[in-house]
Order: sequence, then C-alpha cells, then structure tokens
Amino acid sequence: MGDKVTEVEQHGIAPIPPEEQTSRPRDLFRMAFGGANTFATIILGTLPIAFGLSFWAAMAATVAGVVVGALVLSPMSLFGPLTRTNNAVSSGAHFGVVGRCVGSFLSLLTAITFFAISVWVSGDAVAGAAQRLFGFDGGEVLRGVAYGVIAIATLVVCIYGYRFMLLVNRVAVVLGTAIMLLGIVAYGGTFDPGFAGTGTYALGDFWPTWILAALTTMANPISFGAFLGDWTRYIPARHSRRSLLAAPFLAQVATLLPFGFGIATATLVADPADYITGLTAISPLWYAIPLIVVALIGGLSTGTTSLYGTGLDFSSIFVKLSRVQATLLIGSLSVVFIFVGNFVLDMVSSINAFATLIVLCTSPWMVIMMIGFVLRRGFYDPDDLQVFNQGRKGGRYWFTRGVNWRAMAAWIPATTLGLLTANTPMIAGPLKDIAGGVDISMVVTLCTAAIAYPVLVKLFPEPREVYSYAEPVAEPAVAA
Repeated sequence: MGDKVTEVEQHGIAPIPPEEQTSRPRDLFRMAFGGANTFATIILGTLPIAFGLSFWAAMAATVAGVVVGALVLSPMSLFGPLTRTNNAVSSGAHFGVVGRCVGSFLSLLTAITFFAISVWVSGDAVAGAAQRLFGFDGGEVLRGVAYGVIAIATLVVCIYGYRFMLLVNRVAVVLGTAIMLLGIVAYGGTFDPGFAGTGTYALGDFWPTWILAALTTMANPISFGAFLGDWTRYIPARHSRRSLLAAPFLAQVATLLPFGFGIATATLVADPADYITGLTAISPLWYAIPLIVVALIGGLSTGTTSLYGTGLDFSSIFVKLSRVQATLLIGSLSVVFIFVGNFVLDMVSSINAFATLIVLCTSPWMVIMMIGFVLRRGFYDPDDLQVFNQGRKGGRYWFTRGVNWRAMAAWIPATTLGLLTANTPMIAGPLKDIAGGVDISMVVTLCTAAIAYPVLVKLFPEPREVYSYAEPVAEPAVAA
C-alpha cells in the first residue's frame, strides 16, 4: 500500500507485510472515535428519551451501556497486530477457518445497520437544515438526493481505503467535536436538565425501559468488535497491550459527547421519534450550516468505518471478487436497504431491532474470541489463518472440516438464549417475562458463552497444534 492518501489501497485480507504496519494506537483512537462522533451516535442518544425516560435516567442508562460495551470491545484490538488481518479472519483460530464465516455474517449485519443509520440521519439533517436556511421543503425528493450523495461519497472513500478513511476520521474528530460543543451556545438557553420524561415508558415500566435504553446504547461500542482488526492490522505488535486496550476504550468513553448531545437536544424537540425534523426546527439559523457540515462529515465517517470492513471481508469469502468489487456489491445492497427502510419501514423501530441483533449475536462471539486469546496465550499462525481464503485445506485451524464445533456449540446457544429472553418493542422472545419484564438477554448471552466455551474445551481438548507450545505441524494440503 502506498503512503499517498489518493492511492487506492491494494491490500485485502492477506497478512499486512510487517514493514507496512506503520499505524499507532492513537490512529486506532481516531478511527474508533471519528466513526462514532457523528449523527448516527446522536440518533442513538435520542432513543432513551423517545422510550420515555427522564434526562438523568437516560444519561445513566447511556453511561452504563457505553462503559460496559467499551469493556467488552477493548480486547478485540489485540488480534490485528498479531495476525496482521481483520478480526473475522482472525476468528478462524477459534471458530475454524470455515467457521469464521460467523464473523463475516456479523460484520455484514453491523455494516448494513450503521451504514444505513449514518445515511438516514445525515441525509435527513441535510434536508432539514436546507429547509431551515432557504425556506423550502424539498420533501422526499430532497431527502432521496441527500441519501444518494452521502452513500456515493461513502463508497468512494471505502474504495480508496484505509489511508483515506484515516484522513476523514481525523477531520471528523476535530470538526464534529467543535460543532457539538458549539451546540451548548445554540441550545443552552432552552435546555432543562430537570426534564422528567414523557410519562409513557416504551415497555410499560421504568426498569425494563431503562435496561432497553442501556442495551440500545451498548450496540454502538459492540458494533466495532468485528471491525477493530480492519485498522489494528496496520499496527505493529511491538506496541504495548495496554495502549491497544486503552485506545478503543477511551474512544468509546469519548462518544458520551455525541450521546449527550442527542439526549439533551431530544428533550427540546416536540416529538423525539421525529428527532431530525424537530432539531432543525428549533435550531438557530446560524447553527444550520454547522449541522449540515457535521451531518456530511459524520455520515462519511460512520459509513466508511462499517462498510469498508465488510467489503474487505467478503472479498475473502467470494475470492473472485477484489476488495473494491466486494465493497461496491455490499454498498449497493446497503443503499437498497436504506431507501426501503426509510421510505417503507419505521426508522426508529428498525434501528432498535438491528441494534438488539448486533448486541446479542456479536457479544458472545467476542467473548469466545477473548477466552480463546487467553487460552492460546496470544499465539496465532497468520499463514494458517488464510487457508480458506486461498482455497486450501488443513493447517492448525482446520479442526473438523474447517469448523471448531466447541466454539460453535457455545456461540449458538448463547445467541439463541439471548434472543429468547430479549424484551424490546421489535424483538420480544417467549422468555421475555422470566425476570419480571426486565430484559436480561445481555447477561444471559454473555454468561452462556463465557461458561460454555471453556467447559467444552476442558472436556474436549482442542488440537495441540493450535497452542504455542505444540510441535510444528505439516503445511496445509492443497485442495483437490
């Protein structure tokens, strides 16, 4: 990969050459914070208010969701510097080189969701601010044009690759932060921290609704789990694990700024479920242009951090596609979802449903990988992780026909039990009332994965060659 921002990145998911691992943990902070310091996070911040919570209850739920999610996320930064590839491919060490397709599915789910959110809210903000500035209502035509422009710009940045994305996120961190802080001047005179809520809770009672808000917030940090390796693969392994753990954790804690912006301003709009329209209506005229800027830059930042990784990963599953071709394919499918989801479906309900799926499907996958990292003492064979991508068979991580059934036997029940106990407006399992209506799905899914995987490994030991102290194994056999 060239050092120039304007050069299209040539690397796919093959191990990054050590001499090209030139990034640092602070670049990881910029990518993780820049990708979340946007309107997509702001809109997630408005949901606790839309669910009926008071300002302080919404803030408490948001802080809890962000901190817990950041703690679960941080260890996912450790894989890339060692494997020199993305986290989905790295997961082949624990799920098997074929079973790692679970990670690819999770990255696709997350990419479509957050790419759609970024385009939806950014396009609506641009359309609303334009109406505020110029006094005309472009309606669905203006919104559609705004969606298209932001989606195309996002695809272009993804095609250029990592260096261009790093530049966009550097700008997003500074500009987005400055404009949101400027919001204190714009809305400070009308904001009331004593806002008591709407009086009607989304799930009927306070605590079930509070847990719902925390889980929805948690989707933001958890969503980065499948993507951290896209960026950490460019960080050399000589950097301390402490700095690698700190970068994504601090980045997520910093997102309390856009979350707080969303919570505070949602208390001011007439209908929190129609937040963008309400925000542009109450904004001072001078703040309309900054809103457009943060919407455009933020849309690019969030959209690229999610879409880039999925295009990268699917080029390894469909090996006839290059990274650029896979990105265009996934991006095109996402654009279709964006238009259908916004003009046909209810956006808030759609976001909530996908956020729930991301948390309950991705978090147990992450837990299994973290436990595996400890059991393997951080040992990975970058070449044998590439077996499936290169059309070969065998190697350290072949297990049983390319699948480590121990990890699968932990992930599938964990995810299933999480969905069965979920209690949200769109996803409500048959066991939703097992704790008096309080959603315990996150606790259930994390505990199931954390207990089942090490127990299965203890009862049915994994092959010796996956551990650093094993004797060398033969080269993978070429597939017939």
